[in-house]
Formats: sequence, C-alpha cells, structure tokens
Amino acid sequence: MNNRRNLEITGVKEVDSFDAEEFLLQTNMGYLVVRGQNLQMKNLDVEQGIVSIKGKVYELSYLDEQQQEKAKGFFSKMFK
Repeated sequence: MNNRRNLEITGVKEVDSFDAEEFLLQTNMGYLVVRGQNLQMKNLDVEQGIVSIKGKVYELSYLDEQQQEKAKGFFSKMFK
C-alpha cells in the first residue's frame, strides 16, 4: 500500500464484487474486504492473482467462515 491511495494485492483467486466503497476479494488466505472512498480497480491479472486498487483506503479485513457466508449471500442478492 502506498499512502493509502494505491494498493496491490497478491494471491487473489477471484473478485466477487466491487464498487466505489467496497471490494470483496477471494484470496488464498480467505475473503478480504477492502473499504474506502472512490475505489477503482486499476489492474487485474487473473493469471498471477494480482489486483491493483486506487482510491482512499480506510479498512482491510479478512472474513472468518461465518462472515464469508453472510457476505456471499448479501452480495449475491445485491448483484442478481
């Protein structure tokens, strides 16, 4: 992360959802939520599992197994 404005994440398996305030990423270490303001996907390299995000980052958090199911259910309902 550089100045809370540019973030490069490795080990990404899948981008489940994203908008200007939140990204939900499935990584090798579990689900990762990135929250912030004016977030945009700058780069996505599926083969290498790298995602670059720009915008103001407020929070990075991993979800445990119970939270993962809630997040997946919430986002699947939102983006049908």
